[in-house]
Amino acid sequence: MDVAVITGAGSGIGLETALRFRDMGYAVLGVGRDQAKLDALEKQFDNKDQIAILSADVMADETPDQVVDLAVKRWGGIKYLINNAGVGRPTPVDETDDAQLDLFLNLMLRAPFRQIRQALPHMKAGSSIVNISSTFAIIGGLRGGPYSAAKGGLHALTLHMAAQYGPRGIRTNCVAPGVTPTPMTEGRYENEVFWKMNREMTPYPRYGTVEDIVNMIAFLCTPASEFVNGQLIAVDGGWSCTKYLSDFGRESEWVARG
Repeated sequence: MDVAVITGAGSGIGLETALRFRDMGYAVLGVGRDQAKLDALEKQFDNKDQIAILSADVMADETPDQVVDLAVKRWGGIKYLINNAGVGRPTPVDETDDAQLDLFLNLMLRAPFRQIRQALPHMKAGSSIVNISSTFAIIGGLRGGPYSAAKGGLHALTLHMAAQYGPRGIRTNCVAPGVTPTPMTEGRYENEVFWKMNREMTPYPRYGTVEDIVNMIAFLCTPASEFVNGQLIAVDGGWSCTKYLSDFGRESEWVARG
């Protein structure tokens, strides 16, 4: 079986990616901090030879070795690595303290870097690394702060990986979701400004779904995407690359600034 490692596998995009890979016949090592959520994931695999779980903090120094050791011991190698673990609700630079900055950079840049480094010796030609970035690495989003910094760094890492390891047949790409309903974004849609900014500025006439993101991740982990390398692929209905404004947004009465 092809072997996929997924961080942040207990919920949201990571969980649904694990279940999609199950259906594709891949072996899955799901990594996350919540043992109960990982146990629930494991129960959704009828074939227990197809699933392994590891409850660990991806920021811990020992975790990358633990992940690789488990995958190699169980299945002999790693073909797909999905760096998905993340956190939301960032703040602007002037409202960000050092502890929050360290959390975002460590979780969403340092941890993927270290996990990639440890996995590389066990990845052969035909392997694929998918880093889950964000549209906030493409545009200057309000309140991005440490989140934008971490995701932007992940994009730059992806470009380096594509150049350095592409000749070995190892591809690296970023998937940049638009705002997608997951536990991480829970409650954000109740904010009227947030709702307007996404609904009225997205050309495609619906919100994105977790399935939309999983479809792209799955594609990048199949031979059909063999010549796709070093790309930052936004899955956002056109939100990040257009100047779109809905009819409602264009026709609404504007209130003059004071």
